[in-house]
Amino acid sequence: MVAMSAQPEITQRDLRNRSREIMDAVQNGKAFTVTRDGHRIGELIPLRRRRRFVPREEFSALSRSAPDISLDAFREDQGITAEQGQDDRHAD
Repeated sequence: MVAMSAQPEITQRDLRNRSREIMDAVQNGKAFTVTRDGHRIGELIPLRRRRRFVPREEFSALSRSAPDISLDAFREDQGITAEQGQDDRHAD
């Protein structure tokens, strides 16, 4: 039994002939499975867009549900990291 693809299939010929239309759809978030001679050969998927900034409201909402940080444990971790840096044989 062959598993059904969750995304539409397009042939290599469709990709060649309708490349602008298909690429516009990919840019808008749609994914495709590309076939050649009836066999799946690849996928066209949109790249994840990385946000540079998080809106203040979103950061605030996420911060409210974040676990508390132990300042003592944080300082201890910083001290351990600083000590490890002094022994780094690759450091200049």
